[in-house]
Amino acid sequence: MRKKLIVLGISCFYHDSAATLVIDGEIIAAAQEERFTRKKHDPRFPINAINYCLEEGQVNNNEIDAIAFYDNPVKSLDRILNSLIAGQPSSKEQWDEMCLPLVAFKLFVENKVEKFFNRKIPVLYSEHHFSHASSAFYPSPFNDAAILTIDGVGEWATTTIGLGRGGRVEILKEVNYPNSLGLLYSAFTYYCGFKINSGEYKLMGLAPYGSPIYKDVIYKYLIEVKGDGSYKLNMDYFAYVHSQKMVDSNFEKLFGGPPRKAESRITRKEMDIAASIQVVTEEILFGLARHAKELTGEKNLVLAGGVALNCVANGKLLREKIFDRIWIQPASGDAGGSLGAALLVTHSYFKKKRKRADNVSDRQKGSLLGISFSNREIQAFINTYGLIAEKIEGPQRGKIIARYLADQKIIGYFSGRMEFGPRSLGARSIIADPRNINMQSVMNLKIKFRESFRPFAPSVLRERVSDYFELDKESPYMLLVAGIKPELRKIVEWKKDTDDMIQILNMPRSLIPAVTHVDYSARVQTVDENTNPKFYQLLKEFDALTGCGVLVNTSFNVRGEPVVCNPKDAYRCFMRTDLDFLILEDYVFDKNKQPKFSETENWRDEYELD
Repeated sequence: MRKKLIVLGISCFYHDSAATLVIDGEIIAAAQEERFTRKKHDPRFPINAINYCLEEGQVNNNEIDAIAFYDNPVKSLDRILNSLIAGQPSSKEQWDEMCLPLVAFKLFVENKVEKFFNRKIPVLYSEHHFSHASSAFYPSPFNDAAILTIDGVGEWATTTIGLGRGGRVEILKEVNYPNSLGLLYSAFTYYCGFKINSGEYKLMGLAPYGSPIYKDVIYKYLIEVKGDGSYKLNMDYFAYVHSQKMVDSNFEKLFGGPPRKAESRITRKEMDIAASIQVVTEEILFGLARHAKELTGEKNLVLAGGVALNCVANGKLLREKIFDRIWIQPASGDAGGSLGAALLVTHSYFKKKRKRADNVSDRQKGSLLGISFSNREIQAFINTYGLIAEKIEGPQRGKIIARYLADQKIIGYFSGRMEFGPRSLGARSIIADPRNINMQSVMNLKIKFRESFRPFAPSVLRERVSDYFELDKESPYMLLVAGIKPELRKIVEWKKDTDDMIQILNMPRSLIPAVTHVDYSARVQTVDENTNPKFYQLLKEFDALTGCGVLVNTSFNVRGEPVVCNPKDAYRCFMRTDLDFLILEDYVFDKNKQPKFSETENWRDEYELD
């Protein structure tokens, strides 16, 4: 019997650590460490994610052929040391923040692996943007494609244009640090008072409230864009090379004062700044895509890296029609580096032949690659904690949940394998009726505990997507923004110079107002029967009951916490918020019937954080 090729990919020691198991080129399992430890963006060695992957794949330590690490620590150290020397004497804090962890952890990955597995396993190092490129190309539905990766920084590269053909990935061109589109966007995230590496979504969501009045200022003072799409930042305005601040005093003067303080009132200024950097980002992305087309001559494009999660830009890129088709890695951030590294080692180092793609279906499996729980495990959980639940099986399951939704109940929905990547796709989701005008503000303030302006995404039956949105293609990973169909819109008048976001928000803009952003756009997820049959069936039942084939879908968590992983996480989030019902596989929990809940030792996190 032929031995299977088993590669374990790992990303860690920066942020969003993760593990991915690949067997004979097939993605078997992938998960982020934060989901298990409950520490958001957990950067530590992914002990729990590794254990899950090996258990899911029924793999023993002795069967692993290689560990694939997502970047090259030596090259990263080279970049950091050069930056520190150039930034002397003000770069001391950068040494403490960046270099010491690198020396302490990344340079000793092999020792960490040997200690964890209690044996020597070959550790093979990718490069950061090769990992991103591989994560984009290998799972895509294309045999050949141009590759575009854009993020903050890898070792030196911040943007690359590459080519994927058959089983081979190559990088053709790159932009290097300190020039970085990702860091430019993060600088504005920081300046607008949001947290770097997580607040970029907020900046993107804020942009439609503003006007891009600072666009020319950005192009004049901050960034020079060349004819081939490459770019250069004016470092006189940025501080990230030599300090933990993102911007210099010159940047602050340029935009009329210091950064907004976190949690303070958002003003017209932040709205207009967000709109301006969003437009600049989109235009640079289009230029890079056009050059990728010129370099490769390919019809298809795949994307990865943190900037590839900018779904507004992705939707506009699709409409630019530079490429016939686009596929975006749903775990485009550093967590997805574990997947890319594992696939790169499989196909490039071990020369495992990549199966021919069919140009239709990807190999990401809906990104439903995480842990799952059986009904027997749910029943054991119920018994352990003395909870009240009713089992709903078969065809009645979807009908009952659809009725709750139609009655304006908000539901925590936990079903099947957990998603890999930042988006909840119907496995660990909070769902609701999109027709309710008050649903967005209620869910933001009473359940998510986050800013009221942030939009929610629609999940829509794949066959009905064009009935609601200006989109005729699949968007299974919630990575494309499209307009609401004009015939569903309600024209509202609001002044672009107002700061009253609540007033703007509470104007019904369409027949599905809870998922309609202020610019009549929506971040669409299409749902098909093969990828997630239970979620699809629920949508079908809701459509049959209400005539609406769309649901509000947001991640099953509250602000500051990772998406729920196990039944205990889900129940705790359910009881802490104003959720009405909880679905754990085939069990339904009514909030009004649950025993009294308190934050006792029984409901605290299982994992110690060191």
